[in-house]
Amino acid sequence: MTEGRLDPALADALASCAPGTRMVSICTGAYVLAAAGRLAGRPATTHWMRTEPFRTFFPTVRLDPDVLYVDDGDVLTSAGNAAGIDLMLHLVRRDHGAEVANRVARRNVVAPWRDGGQSQFSQDTFGAPADDGPGTAATRAYALDRLDEPLSLERMAAHAAMSVRTFTRRFRVETGQSPHGWLAAQRVARARRLLETTDLPVERVAADAGFGTSASLRQHLRGAIGVSPGAYRRMYRGAGP
Repeated sequence: MTEGRLDPALADALASCAPGTRMVSICTGAYVLAAAGRLAGRPATTHWMRTEPFRTFFPTVRLDPDVLYVDDGDVLTSAGNAAGIDLMLHLVRRDHGAEVANRVARRNVVAPWRDGGQSQFSQDTFGAPADDGPGTAATRAYALDRLDEPLSLERMAAHAAMSVRTFTRRFRVETGQSPHGWLAAQRVARARRLLETTDLPVERVAADAGFGTSASLRQHLRGAIGVSPGAYRRMYRGAGP
């Protein structure tokens, strides 16, 4: 591909795909989809180092350079190669549920879920000097064991023996997310597993996942994946690997 134009054979192959065919790109593969006209007017992402030429070649694409991946239904794009793994796990989770995706992640020794809206690591982050002292991994493990409890920022910072400011900064450096954003994502993940694998009432799922009320669970689940708890449970009831 040169100057935003595809090799004719590749362009013909993409054009022959039936409408609604799911297409996925990893890293700069978004250039191919954009050149084929598959991203015009749609949200997408690519590797942060290649965003400026991408915008030059494809100004109609709604490029978001600060996320790991974008799911726009039948077209999905990811940032770098590692984010491509996150996107593949997202597809497994979308098609087969969280339990299957977690097993795939364990087998491949990768994190089971990084939300697509999580920021790409920037050059500034790579170059930032590491502070002395402990990290936040132990506190994240502590929180995962207590998702059904109130977990304020102050409580997590106290567990890590840090000030709130230091804890928040270190947490973002280590995970790419704020503590509140990470905690909400983990609670959504637990709620999804419970909805897939148990017959617990939605109110109980909300309590066990730390959302407190079914209304709060509904709001967070819709924000994360666009469906209600009841619809999600019906979608994956009986789904196998």
